[in-house]
Amino acid sequence: MNWDSLIKSFLTYLRIERSLSSNTIESYSNDLNKLADFLIPKSISATEVKLNDLKKFITSISEILSETSQSRIISAIKSFYKFLLIENLIQSNPSENLVSPKIGRKLPNVLTIEEINSIINSVELNNVGIRNKAIIETIYGCGLRVSEVTNLLSSNLFLKQGYIKILGKGNKERLSPIGSLATDSLNDFLKNVRPTLKINEKFSDHVFINNRGTSLSRSMIFKMIKKYAMKANIKKDISPHSLRHSFATHLVEGGANLRAVQEILGHSSITTTEIYTHLDSDYLRSNLIEHHPRA
Repeated sequence: MNWDSLIKSFLTYLRIERSLSSNTIESYSNDLNKLADFLIPKSISATEVKLNDLKKFITSISEILSETSQSRIISAIKSFYKFLLIENLIQSNPSENLVSPKIGRKLPNVLTIEEINSIINSVELNNVGIRNKAIIETIYGCGLRVSEVTNLLSSNLFLKQGYIKILGKGNKERLSPIGSLATDSLNDFLKNVRPTLKINEKFSDHVFINNRGTSLSRSMIFKMIKKYAMKANIKKDISPHSLRHSFATHLVEGGANLRAVQEILGHSSITTTEIYTHLDSDYLRSNLIEHHPRA
């Protein structure tokens, strides 16, 4: 079997047996194709790869990709060769001793409550603006990932009960509480704007729709958030994920239980959520420096 067929078999395994999201599978595909593009000209098949071949590949990408990207690619390679070993397509795993670069923990860019309000207040009050405001309020009000808001379904809204059902990473479902401001903004869009849209039947259950009647893209939401940040004169480099980080940080600053924040965000490990305790420490320190007479 050649590189293409083995990678396709692996991606099918990820989709069917591990139920990974389409975005994750696409990332695995891109990363493994980089490896294939490096080794095919050297006439090295996927089942003939040695550890030294993998090290040469990592060296070749180390000058052009960040440590985080390198680490992700190595993770994809390791998963791929574990799969080949399980399928008895190789006798030993060449990636077993492949070492990932050490990655420093980077604190996410966080917006203040005032900056969040400025972004929301910069949204125009026409039909598109009402939709966009509902998107921003929902991301910040529930701590959603951008893919979770683009895939949000009307059938998963339980606004009277104060919850929405989210399909998160790895197709894991969770219930997320939703506050009154986000609920009001969503209801405004659902009652006054969405019924006026011509919606493609395939996307009839999607909450947020573009002007072609289909679901919004991730890039569209990125551009939209950046546009309103510029209008609000916010100089920080932000993205939709900044709203999710801000949501979690503001919860922790307000005294929320870390385990509860983990459940709301859909983190599989509490370790991922613990980054917000570090953010909270920075927040406390900045307050001390600002207000203590001997700081």
